[in-house]
Amino acid sequence: MKALPSIDPTLPLDWHPEHVWYTSYGSNTHLDRLAAYLRGGRLPGAAREYPGCRNPAMPARSIPVELTGAMYFATESSVWGGGRAFYDPEVDGRVLARAHLVTTDQFADIAAQEMYRTPGPDLDLDLTDVLSQGRAVLGEGRYERLVCAGQVDGLPVLTFTAPWGIHDVRWVPPSAAYIRFLAAGLLSAGAWDEDAIASYVASCPGAIDHWSPEEIAALLDAGPDGH
Repeated sequence: MKALPSIDPTLPLDWHPEHVWYTSYGSNTHLDRLAAYLRGGRLPGAAREYPGCRNPAMPARSIPVELTGAMYFATESSVWGGGRAFYDPEVDGRVLARAHLVTTDQFADIAAQEMYRTPGPDLDLDLTDVLSQGRAVLGEGRYERLVCAGQVDGLPVLTFTAPWGIHDVRWVPPSAAYIRFLAAGLLSAGAWDEDAIASYVASCPGAIDHWSPEEIAALLDAGPDGH
């Protein structure tokens, strides 16, 4: 298995980096899924067409990482049906994730699409607050809180999540298609085996009592397209 890079928890000194580690804990752990945000288009099983980023290049690198906190499923995805993955960095636990090395503009464009906005220069993010304080809330909607978990190779490890916490919303079970991309993306990262990933996802609030490790393993065996 691939070695797990260690995240340096200190905040980066460069508040205007050209590249960042966009860290996905949901379906964007899968490179095919991430490609829809970068290049535009729609994946099988998804109900939404994505405009893509101004720079459609794929990540220069993708590495497995573990974040401190918890993943949970909540709200209702209009793309997949079922709950979306969210990250609460304020609670104890660990979150399996995949960090993609992208340009700062690409990170802004991915975030814009997650917020159901049109990517472009008007939505370029000012990262000063999140890089200097570790947190920044942009609005009240889903995925409008930025989190910096530290740095890897001197570049910030950034993700986004909801401004609320894990206990502030009703948990909602995720769909099979959503779990399939999330789990397959983690598996392809090379740091965790199928059993570990299936047990991890099944233990996340929203999936508990709705998805067993065996059912998630079966989705992984079926592949991202369900076959």
